[in-house]
Amino acid sequence: MKILAIETSTMLGGVAIMDDSKGLIAEVRLNVKSTHSERLMTEIENLLRQSLLNITEIDVFAVSIGPGSFTGLRIGLSTVKGLSFATGKPVVSVPTLEAFAWNFPLCRHPICLLLDARKQEVYAGVFKWNDHKLTKILPETAISIKNLLENEIFLNKIVVFSGEGCSLYKEEILNRMGQNAVFASPEKMVPLPSNVAYLGLRKALKNEFANPISLVPFYIRKSEAEIKVNGK
Repeated sequence: MKILAIETSTMLGGVAIMDDSKGLIAEVRLNVKSTHSERLMTEIENLLRQSLLNITEIDVFAVSIGPGSFTGLRIGLSTVKGLSFATGKPVVSVPTLEAFAWNFPLCRHPICLLLDARKQEVYAGVFKWNDHKLTKILPETAISIKNLLENEIFLNKIVVFSGEGCSLYKEEILNRMGQNAVFASPEKMVPLPSNVAYLGLRKALKNEFANPISLVPFYIRKSEAEIKVNGK
């Protein structure tokens, strides 16, 4: 089974192709000033061509469903929906922070993932490996860094931090945690499309497909447009 996965929750988006029997076939990540809408289809076309594959040879499409950039998530999901409708192939959705946590397989410490949520908040989630299984110990939430670090998870414990929110709030994290805060290396600071592909394959092999018509991004909170329309 071949899967094409899209990750657009941050500016460093990407695409990966994976086969359940052969492993990772190809992956591309690109951080440029143009939006995902301007470059995503070009990335997909280039990756398929370099992999000597046709879009009809893809068996399932996976998408990073959020939380993350409202615009990025919409573009990623609409692209996957279009590919699904055009080819008749199914879709699986993968929670962004869960896929992100797979940057740190079998890490002995809690993993705190932070994405910029604007409004002086972060999208945060904390995960821990237990008995070779990834466990969510703090569900995805939009929260200020101050309120986040008051959670007992961060009390006198070494925690691994990753994500764009680390750069924004590194000083606050260090002031609160000191040497107990461990920051990931640059290549692990972003969600990987290959992790979305891997988790997507696991869901597809268990027939855990999403309905492409009703599937919506996992925003956590309302967008500015929704707030203006609803008045709250």
